[in-house]
Amino acid sequence: MKAFCFLMLAIFMMVLSACATTVKNQVPHPAASLSPPALSTEYRIQTGDQMDVKFFYNPELNDQVIVRPDGRISLQLANDIMAAGLTPQQLIDVLKKKYSTEISKPEIAVIVRTFSAQRVFVDGEVNKAGLVALTDPMTVLQSISQAGGIKETALLNGVIVIRRTPDNKLVAMQLDLEKALDNTDMSQDVTLKPNDIVYVPKTTIANIDIWVDQYIRRVIPAVLGVTYGINTSIIY
Repeated sequence: MKAFCFLMLAIFMMVLSACATTVKNQVPHPAASLSPPALSTEYRIQTGDQMDVKFFYNPELNDQVIVRPDGRISLQLANDIMAAGLTPQQLIDVLKKKYSTEISKPEIAVIVRTFSAQRVFVDGEVNKAGLVALTDPMTVLQSISQAGGIKETALLNGVIVIRRTPDNKLVAMQLDLEKALDNTDMSQDVTLKPNDIVYVPKTTIANIDIWVDQYIRRVIPAVLGVTYGINTSIIY
């Protein structure tokens, strides 16, 4: 009987050990948080983009256009066409419908050559403040690196990211990049979007709402030529 009890106890301990191993293997490795952000599925045309519009069987209609500030382009045999906000395929569909009255079964290609709107602004205590090209998914730390790195006077635990929302408002987020550098909180190193502003301060900003208002009034109208409402909140 004792032998049977010891055998059952041994089996029970083996089962517990196997369960513990299984649970441990399900915990993600910290390095998983360092994986690059996912790429957007489709690019959407923006103002300032330069594009080639090619007609396969009507090369005389081929054209190279730049998306105007109003988001439109002008082509032969067509009135102004809204292009901003569309994917290249969506613009092709619009053009096919537009030219179907002039051409039998038009075959058209839209090729985006330059992505003028794909940039971010890096300002403050960095060595090369200004525009940084956003050719690939980029985080705040990467943008600061592209701007020549930080000065000795930079305050990394108070970096601010300002972003415009689709309804023309501003949202701002205060980040602690020291935690990202220490690998204790990689969520602080957020992925940037076109036209984001990254500001590296020298001293602690006591009231982020007042600071954003003052900064936007001083800088943004001169850069983008528009006025924004302000709403400070966390950016996801």
